[in-house]
Amino acid sequence: MPRPVPDASIDYAAVAAQLDSIRVEEERRRGYVRDEWPHWLTIDSKCLNTREQVLIRDSVKPAKLSANGCSVLSGVWNDPYTGETFTEPKQVDIDHRVPLEETYASGGYDWPREKRAAYANDVSDPLTLVTVSAAANRAKGSKGPEDWLPPREEYICAYVAGWIAVKARWELTMDERERVTVGNILSDCRRTAVGARPAR
Repeated sequence: MPRPVPDASIDYAAVAAQLDSIRVEEERRRGYVRDEWPHWLTIDSKCLNTREQVLIRDSVKPAKLSANGCSVLSGVWNDPYTGETFTEPKQVDIDHRVPLEETYASGGYDWPREKRAAYANDVSDPLTLVTVSAAANRAKGSKGPEDWLPPREEYICAYVAGWIAVKARWELTMDERERVTVGNILSDCRRTAVGARPAR
């Protein structure tokens, strides 16, 4: 597994408090059906679905739209997971930082369809949905941090902090292995970030 590189920009005390608020429970993956989590819906837009909205948001240069303004033709996307840059929408996926199956297993199995759709299309918080390379998204699949971390080590601390924030915000649970893993990573990030600060 990749090892985290110091990131002193993160408020580790706040992230630790979020982690402490998350209940530890066994996962319940049985019964997950992806079609029961409607995603890439047209919400708060005349014609742009969630994927297109995230592509526009995450492009580091203004995205070029189709003539009708309903789809993205090109842009510039920096994948935080790999450090790669892409210019064509077909090269990237929109990743649910906490995957839909993981969300189901962590308490989402009790959610009504409306709440599942709200989570799957959440553009109100940029931590939930992230534009990444198609290859990175598919390598990750439904894995949690205990089984997959971004290959770009400089992003691991931010990735795990974001994972914790999403789980806390949506009142999701963690199983014991996941909790231990993210706790250890957070401790490593916090320690190395403090150690990396220049002397005053």
